Amino acid sequence: MVDITHKITTLREATAIATLRTSSEETIKAIRENKVPKGNVFEMAKAAGLLGVKKTPELLPDCHPLPIEYTGIEYEIDGLEIHISVKVKTIYKTGVEVEAMHGASIVALTMYDMLKPIDKNVEIGTIRLQQKKGGKSSFKVNSEGLTAQVIVCSDTISKGEGEDKAGEAIISKLMDLGINSEKWIIPDEAEKIRNSISEATSDILIFTGGTGVGPRDVTPETIEPLLDLRLKGVEEQMRDFGQQRMPYAMLSRSIAGMKNGKLILALPGSTKGAAECMEAVFPHVLHVFKVIEGKRHD
Repeated sequence: MVDITHKITTLREATAIATLRTSSEETIKAIRENKVPKGNVFEMAKAAGLLGVKKTPELLPDCHPLPIEYTGIEYEIDGLEIHISVKVKTIYKTGVEVEAMHGASIVALTMYDMLKPIDKNVEIGTIRLQQKKGGKSSFKVNSEGLTAQVIVCSDTISKGEGEDKAGEAIISKLMDLGINSEKWIIPDEAEKIRNSISEATSDILIFTGGTGVGPRDVTPETIEPLLDLRLKGVEEQMRDFGQQRMPYAMLSRSIAGMKNGKLILALPGSTKGAAECMEAVFPHVLHVFKVIEGKRHD
């Protein structure tokens, strides 16, 4: 299966529709009056559809098992046709489009099986995805025109005694989002950190390093008093994302906030920690610039 461990959890919804065509009014009448020999067509097909949604990953090899938190099945009779609608919801890392379509197909097939003794010409029509919500397609963020500065806080790297990997991981993620960035390397000194903020001209400042609990880790307490406001939800998201992957993330003191309209983030100095923080909040954190722009026009 495709690796989805890097994805964030969001509300996912999908609605699939299917059409069943009968050949006579007598068939429709038998359904309406609950006189089909095999039983109540709508109720039996609904029960089968619910099972179909739940069992999707057992039958389709590349589908991830996921918690189905809602399935709704509705019918509409239109002449000799029965329109089937299956809506599925979950709060998870991947969507439920296939689950909804599989459910719709099982509903239609169950109805076919129940009706074939009284209607030899019943047939299943198109089964398709009607709509989906959640994931990247529902939370698009425009990064056009944004610039960033990545500031590596490390005594070792600033002396040329170590190789920067965390900063490069951050730059790589920014490049994927179409955001141009430059990198500065400074020692773990409060004055250097403050100067970086005052001298920076980019929309986004991302510090990496100095967020641990060592005696030279001063990035958070240096940045915090300079912020106009804290983005505590962003901080919570970064820590939660990290702690779901490794317990030591609880020791991170990552920080997020705004200063003069600039987004400022302080991320861990480890390559993995920095990369996970970027995965946790980008690109969605960039929505802050749309909010700021909206307030300017109020």
